[in-house]
Amino acid sequence: MAASMELNLETIPSDPLLLILSFLDFRDFISCSYVSRRFHELCNHNPLWKGLCLKYWFLSESDKVEKGQTWKDLFREYYEDMGQYIDHYSTLKKAWDDLKRYLNQKCPQMIDSLKEGAKEEELNAIEAQIGCRLPKDYRCSLRIHNGQRLVVPGLMGSMALSNHYRSEDLLDIETAAGGFQQRRGMKQCLPLTFCFHTGLSQYMALTSVEGRVCGEIFYHCPDQLAQDPSAIDMFITGSNFTEWFTSYVHNVVTGEYPIIRDQIFRYVHDKECVATTGDIKVSVSTSFLPELSSVHPPHYFFTYRIRIEMAKDASPENACQLDSRYWKITNANGHVEEVRGPGVVGEFPVMLPGKVHEYASCTTFSTTSEHMEGHYTFHRLKNKEEVFSVSIPRFRMVCPPFRESTVRMGCAGDFPLRAVGDDSDTDDYDEGEH
Repeated sequence: MAASMELNLETIPSDPLLLILSFLDFRDFISCSYVSRRFHELCNHNPLWKGLCLKYWFLSESDKVEKGQTWKDLFREYYEDMGQYIDHYSTLKKAWDDLKRYLNQKCPQMIDSLKEGAKEEELNAIEAQIGCRLPKDYRCSLRIHNGQRLVVPGLMGSMALSNHYRSEDLLDIETAAGGFQQRRGMKQCLPLTFCFHTGLSQYMALTSVEGRVCGEIFYHCPDQLAQDPSAIDMFITGSNFTEWFTSYVHNVVTGEYPIIRDQIFRYVHDKECVATTGDIKVSVSTSFLPELSSVHPPHYFFTYRIRIEMAKDASPENACQLDSRYWKITNANGHVEEVRGPGVVGEFPVMLPGKVHEYASCTTFSTTSEHMEGHYTFHRLKNKEEVFSVSIPRFRMVCPPFRESTVRMGCAGDFPLRAVGDDSDTDDYDEGEH
């Protein structure tokens, strides 16, 4: 019987050890290089550093060729410059790359407004200027792209009605620092976005004061019932910069936010929110407008965009015209209201095979979530006596979570987020066509 061989690091083949090392986190990988001479030798294996360069810095073979360095040296170079962001860089770099790739196909002029990344010393100077630390993930994003030039349309989305327009720019850090807030109700809040037309900004809390959570991103909403102008409620749009930015990019590149007239429109479309009646399909997308909403008094403003289309292969004899609309509106308290009216936004569209008709309308409620459904009444062009209904799918409109002002509440501590659905107000439905 052959004598058994005792396994140790010196006798184990390199391939399985290299495979094990390839699964390690960067920090564990470095630690292993100090365990033994064998591990130290294996940790210099160039393909392992190639994997780390791809995982943490999104570097490709072309980057290596351009730099003329080994993978290990390339990793070291990036780590010396961006090492403090190693937990954030790959996620944010991927988001930026995905966004630019998509916009290059859909609206390339928007990419031209992006600024080069900020330098580390510039960010340090800004922190000294405002007297607050910037979150690591936000700093990391600024190192990749320092926001954009102030242009219209803005990178962070638009919304338009006939008498209202909003388009948000992603601010560079110098401009953002100029808008840094120290007034009561908005202490130590930094604007991330800005709209020329409405003056609206999304702010990030740099410290946990006045009931806010550090890193939280929000639209500020002055309390219209309070005597104190520092009583400011907040519609929360993100718990931290990474979540806020990557979720926005995801909605853009997946087509959730449509590109209309070379602008990103922040309509949300539920793929199940489609109804087909015969040859006609109706789909709905919605959006919440914080700049026209308030928590006190409860007034939540939504806009919805409806697309009506007739199938291309429909018979020409099925051509028809819309006569009227019917809505059934149910608020968060279960209160139901019915609305009837002629046409849509003052129009009576004619539907022919392949024809698409889109329109936007708006509505306000006093509860934080509601749903609407209904139908259109059409008549056939060949026979006006032939009248039929086309279903409008049920769609739900929900305002983002909000945090109420601690100034009005008379306390200095944290005030919890108000959960959607915690409504006790009576409904005050009002539909406005635009």
